[in-house]
Amino acid sequence: MLRQFFASRFWALVRKEISQILRNKQLIILLIIPPTLQLLIYGFALNPDVHHLKLGVVDYARTADSRELVSALTENQVFDVKTISLSETELAKQVEAGTLTVGMVIPPEFSRYLASDKSAQVQVFIDGVDANTAGIASGYISQIVRQYSLQHLQTATNPPINTQVIFLYNQGLTSSWFFVPGVMGLVITLIGTIVSSITVVREKDTGTLEQLLMTPAEAWEILLAKVVPLFVLLMGDVLLALSIGRVIFGVPFRGNFFLFMALSGLYVFVGIGIGIMLATVCQSQQQVVLTTFFINLPMVQLSGAIAPIETMPKFFQYLSVVNPLSHYIAIVRGILLKGVGLGELWLHTLALAAFAIALLAISTNRFRSQLS
Repeated sequence: MLRQFFASRFWALVRKEISQILRNKQLIILLIIPPTLQLLIYGFALNPDVHHLKLGVVDYARTADSRELVSALTENQVFDVKTISLSETELAKQVEAGTLTVGMVIPPEFSRYLASDKSAQVQVFIDGVDANTAGIASGYISQIVRQYSLQHLQTATNPPINTQVIFLYNQGLTSSWFFVPGVMGLVITLIGTIVSSITVVREKDTGTLEQLLMTPAEAWEILLAKVVPLFVLLMGDVLLALSIGRVIFGVPFRGNFFLFMALSGLYVFVGIGIGIMLATVCQSQQQVVLTTFFINLPMVQLSGAIAPIETMPKFFQYLSVVNPLSHYIAIVRGILLKGVGLGELWLHTLALAAFAIALLAISTNRFRSQLS
């Protein structure tokens, strides 16, 4: 059986593809260097947490209570006091000039109101040019001031409601645990579509596609011989991305390894199908690279890799359902972080299988028509 396989036309075509890949140093570099750099850059750079925001203070009270409030703001290194201003006008000018991100004005009667259990007013200026940072800074200030005020209320020792919050699957709220699985899907998508499309379209550029027409092989044998080596190489990228996530970012792996590899292989077929389909449409390597970026960027933005899908407008939430990358990212996060199995991921698995079958069928049909 094996002897017949190794003597077949299909194995001869596979050996040809493998030898071409091994001779192509640029392709090997493309499969190793960009995925590694993308995972490292995105994993470290994509962080919603903010630290060391520049804080300016106008303290009219100048009491132990007001100093304690400023100390509470700087205790967790969220805010750093950069200046102590003498007036609100000076503080507002520094925020306007960008010297400060946040300004706080503590009134003279601050301690007197706290002592009488009255509500003390504190004025805060926030630079809203960066809306994301401004929103996070506002949330931090509100939370810190609320905790500070509870400590000074006489009824705080016996609050009417005692809330106990437990974070599941990511107890430390490590942001990289959310982003790295998404970047793994992003990397496989970019590399898979580009490598597979370039591999096929190079046959047109070099004129070897006409030589393949002279061989006695069928169209499906020619195409499958191209897909198999690419599949093996891209699965190596999956292992590379998983290793970087585990070793460098400490992303846990709570699920089944073989299920993860099987579903990753299913998504690799989706990426190869997209790449081959684009290769049958484009006429040159430059054209196929530009087209892949035109296709991949919307896929990435609507996948939930960077921003949660729930925060998007309703139209784009519905559009993400027909995005195979969003299903794969849900699978990766489910297996790695939650340890769920096929019983919880069957809907995403069916979607990936449908995309893989449809894309490979379309690309095979177009490739066969070009050969004929």
